[in-house]
Amino acid sequence: MSEIKLFNTWSVEGITIEDKGLKQSVSLQPIIVPRTLGRYAKHRFYKSKANVIERLINKIMTPGHKGKKHFLSSRTVTGKGHTAYNIVKKVFEIIEKEMKLNPVKVFVKALENAAPREEITSIEYGGARYPQAVECSPQRRIDLTLKNMVQGSFQKSFNKKIKFEKALADEIMNAYASSQNSQAISKKLELERQADASR
Repeated sequence: MSEIKLFNTWSVEGITIEDKGLKQSVSLQPIIVPRTLGRYAKHRFYKSKANVIERLINKIMTPGHKGKKHFLSSRTVTGKGHTAYNIVKKVFEIIEKEMKLNPVKVFVKALENAAPREEITSIEYGGARYPQAVECSPQRRIDLTLKNMVQGSFQKSFNKKIKFEKALADEIMNAYASSQNSQAISKKLELERQADASR
């Protein structure tokens, strides 16, 4: 029986998640077309059952926002799955060409590097609100990382000469190298610094 490859091109065999906290939340189930159309949405933690590449595709289809005002950050905001699918395929081709590595492995390592361990929430005590450091759940760690990667890439390519595919590929490669040029890495460090100050 032939091996099932992602996009019928890249193997997911032998790719392991080193971060023990994320093992249950990052699915690398072999799938040719990572578009299940919500087949897993039957229980509370259904996202963890969906392939992590499909979660990236879904995140690209979500319009972003900047601050309190809505900001058009995903082109025409049509949410077309096929367009997002082609974008991710091109991104992986760019990563493979530039790094000479399996792009799925690069993406998974980038996710591990950029996933925040702590964040802050506000608690009310005696009529005043105070920031409080809290641990980040594994599923939320992945969600935040994907959001930061995608919105950071849209921000770098919106109304600029750089294409979104190249911006996202650079974001993933920078996160893989733990470089602060990655929006996801810089957001993670900022969140953890704030949480550390709010203990």
